[in-house]
Amino acid sequence: MPEQYSSSKKSSGRSDRDSENIRLQKVLAQAGFGSRRKCEEIITEGRVEVDGELVTELGTRVDPKRQKILVDGSRIHIDDHHVTLALNKPKRVLSTMSDPKGRWTLRDIIGDKYERVFHMGRLDYDSEGLILMTNDGELSQHVMHPKYEVAKTYIATVEGRLGGNVCRRLVRTGVKLDDGWVKLDKCSILDQNREFTMVRVVLHSGRNRIVRRIFGSIGFPVRRLIRTQIGPIKLGELKPGSYRVLSATEVKSLEKEVGL
Repeated sequence: MPEQYSSSKKSSGRSDRDSENIRLQKVLAQAGFGSRRKCEEIITEGRVEVDGELVTELGTRVDPKRQKILVDGSRIHIDDHHVTLALNKPKRVLSTMSDPKGRWTLRDIIGDKYERVFHMGRLDYDSEGLILMTNDGELSQHVMHPKYEVAKTYIATVEGRLGGNVCRRLVRTGVKLDDGWVKLDKCSILDQNREFTMVRVVLHSGRNRIVRRIFGSIGFPVRRLIRTQIGPIKLGELKPGSYRVLSATEVKSLEKEVGL
């Protein structure tokens, strides 16, 4: 059983370096273990060891480069260099890093160059467009957390001739789904014919298959769905099945969007 660690225990001069070290819950967040609050719960539940000592005290400072940090018995790793990617997911690619059935995943697109990146949110199997990926756990948690309400833009092609009155209704009053009411922030008709309508929609909700469910609930099934923007980051001319590294300016704009 690991020895209990407390702030009063002397440990080879660790206290002399505390002011230069990082709070343990921040290290866990950077490693992708969840929000800061979730990481605090992991600590207080007694699931974290530092250099063989059980740590349950919030505010404990550590040096992740020098010290051995375990969560549930597995060592965590912090990347010295954060990287954030924009990826254009094609249809019939899973928004995961692996699949036991051998279907195409995001890992098949980015390869092994960025081993520790993970996706910030998902797109369903038949949807296309922008997915952000990073090895910065704290950024990922902020982008995905409902508190920060990151806007997402989609181009949807729906069955039927959708009128402007429908768009206005979806923005002003919204629709009631099985898991509650939802409204669009913006809705504009881009093109239409007798059979289909192409619309651009903006919304903050991150609920599962939300755009398809909204239009399906009012009789306009979605036949194609492309996500074109997440917060300030745009898909642009990125081709399906390709990715690019975000610039420092783009990352800063994304961090600003989510309060980092």
